[in-house]
Amino acid sequence: MLKVNFFPKISALARVVAAAGLLIAGACVPVAPAATTSQPAESMPAEVEITHYSGTDTAPVKPETVVVADMAALLSLHDLGVEGIAGLLGLGVPVPDQYAAALDNPDFAELGSVWEPDYEAINALEPDLIIVAGRSSRIYADMKEIAPTVDLTVWEDFYNKFQEQHRNMGLIFGVEERVEERLAELDALVQDVSARTEGAGKALILMTTGAEVTAYGPGSRFGFVHDTFGYAAADENLERDATHGDAVSFEYILEMQPDVLFVIDRASAIGAEGKAAAEILDNELVAQTPAWQNGRVVYVDSFAWYIAWTSLPAFFQVVEDVEAGLQ
Repeated sequence: MLKVNFFPKISALARVVAAAGLLIAGACVPVAPAATTSQPAESMPAEVEITHYSGTDTAPVKPETVVVADMAALLSLHDLGVEGIAGLLGLGVPVPDQYAAALDNPDFAELGSVWEPDYEAINALEPDLIIVAGRSSRIYADMKEIAPTVDLTVWEDFYNKFQEQHRNMGLIFGVEERVEERLAELDALVQDVSARTEGAGKALILMTTGAEVTAYGPGSRFGFVHDTFGYAAADENLERDATHGDAVSFEYILEMQPDVLFVIDRASAIGAEGKAAAEILDNELVAQTPAWQNGRVVYVDSFAWYIAWTSLPAFFQVVEDVEAGLQ
């Protein structure tokens, strides 16, 4: 596992690939960026108007010097074969090996963190474009003072906005065809899993942080389990639009009688010390739930779900994790 100080497994689903006419072999595996398909230079506009999370801005097409302030955006750009990323602001979290190739650039400038940007260093790069999203959305206005800035945050109406923001990347970087290929691969997998969740029981999403356990339902940051994939919710009354979830007890988990549990280990995702999620939930109350008794407790890829879920590589992983709840 790679740790970068300046930065805050997937089954092929053979039946989907066959049904999609062998869309792309190994489509659900995060792959090394393929050669991008670009419009002829003479036909491309110099600028494009982008409507994004924080407004509408004009962005240069195929910018040469780009600052990225979001790990998920970086992973998607790498997946799409985009070059020209000059600097990064991150979260200082460990990056698992399967995602580390996106960071393998000795020329990346150190620009501070999402929480404490080095505005002087960012300005010195004279970027053509700055990309913020998610946790860095709050610095959109500040970044816009330096260079054209787009906010590729994905939140409400998750799956539609996920696709929309990736199409925005395609427009900006001239890789529209590559974006459509990857979204089509992803959607084939999403639709396959979604077609099998009806009647698969009630799901409950949990996140552990140290000894604390929080729960998430429809409309929350992890609500795509219900809203996109169609799992019934074990509790329809959890706070919607929740970022941090509702704190819950083991008695609550037993009372909800979930048929499947999806568990995010936040401490693991951010490289913090503390008990692992599997240890926290291994108790006599949780052991009485249908999910535990039937072997349907899914300890998900916590980096993918908590840090990078709005990226192409991470969401392919999310699909695999969600499918695992069916088995």
